Amino acid sequence: MFEGWRGRQAGGAAAGIPRAVIAITGLCLVPMLAGCIFNERSVLGIEIPDRYQTPHSLPPTPPPALDWWRGFRSSELTALIEEAQTANFDVAAAVAKIIQADAQSKIAGAPLLPSADLDASVTRSRPAGGPDRTTWRTAITASYEIDFWGKNRAASRAAQQSAIAARFDRDTVVISTVVSVATAYFLVLSSQDRLRIANQNVEAASRVLTLIRQRQEAGTASALEVAQQETLVASQRAQIPVLDEVLRQNKATLALLIGKPPEFVRIRGGSLYSLGIPRVSPGLPSELLYQRPDIRSAEATVAATDASVESARAAFFPSIQLTGQGGFTSLALRTLFRPESAFYSVAAGLTQPIFDGWLLEGQLERAQGQQLESLSLYRKAVVSGFTDVERALISVQDSAERERLQAQVVDASRRAFNIAETRLREGTVDLVTVLITQQSLFTAEENRVTARLARLQAVLSLYQALGGSWLPKPPDVRVTTQQ
Repeated sequence: MFEGWRGRQAGGAAAGIPRAVIAITGLCLVPMLAGCIFNERSVLGIEIPDRYQTPHSLPPTPPPALDWWRGFRSSELTALIEEAQTANFDVAAAVAKIIQADAQSKIAGAPLLPSADLDASVTRSRPAGGPDRTTWRTAITASYEIDFWGKNRAASRAAQQSAIAARFDRDTVVISTVVSVATAYFLVLSSQDRLRIANQNVEAASRVLTLIRQRQEAGTASALEVAQQETLVASQRAQIPVLDEVLRQNKATLALLIGKPPEFVRIRGGSLYSLGIPRVSPGLPSELLYQRPDIRSAEATVAATDASVESARAAFFPSIQLTGQGGFTSLALRTLFRPESAFYSVAAGLTQPIFDGWLLEGQLERAQGQQLESLSLYRKAVVSGFTDVERALISVQDSAERERLQAQVVDASRRAFNIAETRLREGTVDLVTVLITQQSLFTAEENRVTARLARLQAVLSLYQALGGSWLPKPPDVRVTTQQ
């Protein structure tokens, strides 16, 4: 198409067609050509489901607030998250990328405005065999490219959409940072809970060991039974250093997330069971298109590549440049600004690419490839958003049921252990039963903490899948969808 356009231009000039006819014909073709150039809107082409597949029995609730993490009802967690939002290094780097994108938007928009330069100079010269000569000169030079085909406007729009994408990228980093802080804090609490359980288990196992030793002294227990219980006590004690290591490492991770060395951070912690469990309503799948910043970023990137294709396509057409210069020049400074020293020049030029080694064609194909790539990534982001919410809903539902059932296991195991310990004191139970009930209780308590942690992480993942807080729906959508 474009080679034919260049050929017609060259053929018209060779045939000697009057310039006025060519100009008028070109003006008449502007609406049709402009319509061809600006038809670069991408379509999502993905069917949006009406609802999520996983049923949820939660009643309708208000949208999550901007500070949704307060729903866990931990003042320490809230303070850590708010500090991370201002001090985290990844967030700071994302803000710096916004500054760069804004600057690039200014650079791309500069060709839409005229440029002017001031030139002031003094030159001293001596012609061969002549006297010294001094020339004083001052002038203003202005130039402006008429954006007839919208090339510069499209390039500016592409840079503006990239700046918008950078802002959504920053929001994505913020959400990831908040989730990372909350996850590390939950791991700290779970380690503290496990440490308390391990110490309680050591204490309980030690009580049983004392009873077995008393029975050995009375001749009703063997050295093997004592050794078995000693092994259980030692194994419980061996877990304490491991749990302490995990606890301190997660505190160090929290310190990094809030931008401080571990030596300057004090984490009080507490228990997973002191946290609240927020009730989160997922809303409708279509709302993800407006709430998830990664989807909004991908959408803005598609809009940027659309504009880049428009700019690359417009580069095939003629470029019209206006230049002007005016000022004063004189051989004496005292006469520099007199009317007779004034000069000016005005010029208009038209440049039409004829052959450039397929440079413009390659640039257009590259822009079109980037357009296809960004559209595919946008579609992936949308489908990934639906998948993330679906998985989070499944996890919230099943982890709550798992915790409920595991609590029943702990209650039953504790009753069995208490009965076994009482009967051991009375001498009416065999030691194998006591060992089994101890190990069952210790394992059940560990699994209960794991189930509580999984439930909290599931709620956290649902917040992240929904895009954190829900903002007001924008009035316009750049990329259309197909239902």
